[in-house]
Amino acid sequence: MLNIRLPGLGRGLALAFAASALLAGPSTAFEPGNAECIAPAAPGGGWDFTCRQVGKVMQDLKIIPGTMQVTNLAGGGGGVAYAEVVSKRSKDNNLIVAASSATATRLATGAFPGNTMEQMRWVGSIGADYGVIAVAKNSPIKTLPELFAKIKADPTSVSIAGGSAVGGWDHLKVLIAAKADGINNLRSIKYVPFDGGGEAITQLLAGSVQAFTGDASEAKGFVDSGDIRVIAVLAPERLPGAFHAFPTAKEQGIDAVGANWRGFYAPGGMSDDAYKFWVASVKKVYASPEWKKVMEQNGLAPLDLDGPQFEAFVKKSISDIQTISKEIGLIK
Repeated sequence: MLNIRLPGLGRGLALAFAASALLAGPSTAFEPGNAECIAPAAPGGGWDFTCRQVGKVMQDLKIIPGTMQVTNLAGGGGGVAYAEVVSKRSKDNNLIVAASSATATRLATGAFPGNTMEQMRWVGSIGADYGVIAVAKNSPIKTLPELFAKIKADPTSVSIAGGSAVGGWDHLKVLIAAKADGINNLRSIKYVPFDGGGEAITQLLAGSVQAFTGDASEAKGFVDSGDIRVIAVLAPERLPGAFHAFPTAKEQGIDAVGANWRGFYAPGGMSDDAYKFWVASVKKVYASPEWKKVMEQNGLAPLDLDGPQFEAFVKKSISDIQTISKEIGLIK
């Protein structure tokens, strides 16, 4: 069994959160001029969701003056944005960047050449997004075991699209599930990378691929519209809300869990005052009733880490992913 679990998430997903005050955090002398969030992928994916939803709550709560500008900077599974921040915007106090397990995966496997996590300041998390595997609404494939049976019979007959690069988190999730189902030649699985989950689902609907691997938040809009059918959720138990109707992989005899944390990093040269502001701001968002509603509507599970605690968590995530990647042969 290859599972990636997050602190406290295995104890239930009722999303019944303890009441908490809106943590004001440390007062700082900094206030952003033109707040900006970079989503390192095309519109419609999980990073885009993170920037836009958190930005909206920050605006609604008047945590930031004006609006949050969202910039989509796709390429390299997040590598283009990472390199851009390191090389050109390392001292930008107005900037935060959406990050996730996909970011940790790329750092873990050396896919951001010359870049390390130490080049950024790690701000905080806003929840965890469990993985899903889905097919188009008219697909003859009804279950996860059926999908893997087709791959076992003829690996060339199935292509699976995801919003991360080869070796990235979307790719890794489906390999974890495949190995749990007894597929040992993981390199035989045809994975097709796209810049973001939205683009990957578009290719699924166009019939270019047979399945999609991504996160619950990415799939939510397409689930609501009826365009796709989730055949497995990579969670310990069924998610609440709209996703409660969909079975876990475990229910289908495939013991695989894949949880994608979501959060933000900031430029490594950001001032201490600006960093404290953004850490406190993300914490305010997480503690707000408005964000609890977003989490429940989009199948996000609790994960509340900030500042040094979040940095330590990311460091451990990178280490854990390196271990799993070695186990399934992605890296040596």
